[in-house]
Amino acid sequence: MPPEVIAIVSAMGWAGDGVLVRMGARTSNIYAAAFLSYSVAAAALWAYLLATTPLHLLGSSATIYFVLSGCFQPLLARILYYIAITRLGVSRAGPLRGISPLFALILAVIFLHERPPPAVYAGTLLVVASVWLLSSRGSGGGDWRLFDIVFPLAAALVAAVSQNLRRGGMLILPDPFVGAAVATTTSLVLFAASLTAVGRLRLVVPGRQSLPFFGGAALLSTVAQVLNFAALSMGEVSVMVPLLDTTPLFILLFSAIFLKDLEKITARIVFGTILMVSGVVIISSR
Repeated sequence: MPPEVIAIVSAMGWAGDGVLVRMGARTSNIYAAAFLSYSVAAAALWAYLLATTPLHLLGSSATIYFVLSGCFQPLLARILYYIAITRLGVSRAGPLRGISPLFALILAVIFLHERPPPAVYAGTLLVVASVWLLSSRGSGGGDWRLFDIVFPLAAALVAAVSQNLRRGGMLILPDPFVGAAVATTTSLVLFAASLTAVGRLRLVVPGRQSLPFFGGAALLSTVAQVLNFAALSMGEVSVMVPLLDTTPLFILLFSAIFLKDLEKITARIVFGTILMVSGVVIISSR
C-alpha cells in the first residue's frame, strides 16, 4: 500500500478517535479516555511484538528516538487534544490541531536551516487565516473562551516535534510496531506516574456509559498509531505530516454524521477547514 494512502487512513482513524472521545466525554473525563487508549495500544502492540519480533531490536539506537517521541506524542499531544475537544468541540479543535505542518516547517527552518520557496509562505498565510476563522467567536457558538485555543495549538506543536523524532528513529529501525509500542508505553508509564504523584489515579476509571465510546476510540487510535509510524518509515516528514494532518476533513464529515446533537457545523468552520487543508497542501508541495 502506498505510504500516502497509509497516512490518509491513519488520519481517518484519528478523526474517528476524536469523535468517539467527544461522545464518551459526556459522562466521563479525558484522563480516562487517554489512559484506556494508552493501555489498549500498549497491550496489543506488545502482544504482537512478543509473538512476531526479535526483542533484541529494542537495543537499537532508534529506541531513544521512540522514547523521546513518546514523551511528546501520544502523551502530551493526546491529552492537550482531548482537553481541546471537551472545551472547544471536536469540529473546532480538530482543524486547529491540524496546524502541525506549519510548526514542522518552522522547526525545520530554525533547526535544520531549510529555506522553503515562496509557495510555502503562501500556504502559511492560509493556515494562519484558518486559525483566525476557527478561533473567532462567530465560528459555531458554544461556551468557550479564546484562551481555549491554546490547547489544540499546543497539541499541534508537540506533535510536530514528535513526528520528526519518529522519522529519525524509523530511518534507523524501520519497524512501525516497535516504534509505536515503545512510544505508547513511554506515554502510558509517564501518564500513570504523573497521575499517581498528584493523587488523581482514580480519574482513569471510565464511566459505564462512556466505556463503549472510549474503548472504540482506543482501538482506532492503536491502528492509527501503527499506520502513522508505517507512513513515516516509508515517506519523508515533509510529505507525510501534511497527509497525516488531513484529519480535520474527516472530523467535519464524522461530526456532521454522528455529533448533530453536540456540535454545530457552521459555514465558517467549513471554510476555515478548507483554508487549513489548502495551506497544508501548498506547504507539502514545496
